[in-house]
Amino acid sequence: MKRVLIYVLALVAYCGVANAQSIIDADDQRNPNDFYQKGIVVGKKAMPYPSIRENDVVWEAVIWREIDFNEKFNQFFYFPISTDQNTQGRINLVNLIMRGVREGSIPTYEDDDMVRELDVAAAIKMLVGDPYTVEEDEVDADGNPIYDEETDEVKKKIVTRERPFDSTLVMKIQIKEKWYIDKQDTRQKVRIVGLRFQFPKETLGGGTSNEWSFCVPMNDMRVRQLLVNANAYDENNDVVERSYDDIFIQRYFDSYIVRESNVYNRSLNDYLTGEDAIVQSQLIEEKIFDIESDMWEY
Repeated sequence: MKRVLIYVLALVAYCGVANAQSIIDADDQRNPNDFYQKGIVVGKKAMPYPSIRENDVVWEAVIWREIDFNEKFNQFFYFPISTDQNTQGRINLVNLIMRGVREGSIPTYEDDDMVRELDVAAAIKMLVGDPYTVEEDEVDADGNPIYDEETDEVKKKIVTRERPFDSTLVMKIQIKEKWYIDKQDTRQKVRIVGLRFQFPKETLGGGTSNEWSFCVPMNDMRVRQLLVNANAYDENNDVVERSYDDIFIQRYFDSYIVRESNVYNRSLNDYLTGEDAIVQSQLIEEKIFDIESDMWEY
């Protein structure tokens, strides 16, 4: 009986200490923005997908979807527009991907078939074109101009610069996903395997046209590791910390189908427009979900 009593008292004391550690005193000035102690996860790691045997996949379909940032539900992909990750760990999706591309920490491919891998220079060139040269004044370490002793004029130098890329002009991304049925549990599942974004590019005539960027392999752990360490904003609850990796796994976005695998290898916009394309997109969506339920018909 004494042992039980001692155990209970020790448990109560431990809970009291744990609870005391999680509450911030009203006089505590070390946490001016919070009234409770938030847990901080340092160096989050993406959880690998479970492995799948080829023989267990009894049906598969490839689907391409577009996610429009103009949709209110999808605006957490677009904001914040700053290129730097803010104190909440937030950065918009395009700037996050561009940061990984410039650092060389994630792979990129020329198209959504993901056959020809690009290096960093080729990936950036695909977005902004060739670098340009500009003539600038030579300056010393203090920023003062350096003069030529003979001509008494400021010395000039030729500098090569990369053309700027404005992520705020990106209003659509496209994801490539594979739907399949695993015979081990007879369930329909999906994996997002690729992502690219649409950006405006200058044409020879001085106008702009919408182009698709390089494709990022979303099944690659390097890409998922980049996504898991950046949080997106949830307008319904500030306490929610949902990473971009969580968003894609949980399918927390609004989208519409623009292409399915077909014998002609064409998108819906290649042969349909307007309302007809919308109807066909919805029919493909219904067909995919009907496949799982049709397995159980007798």
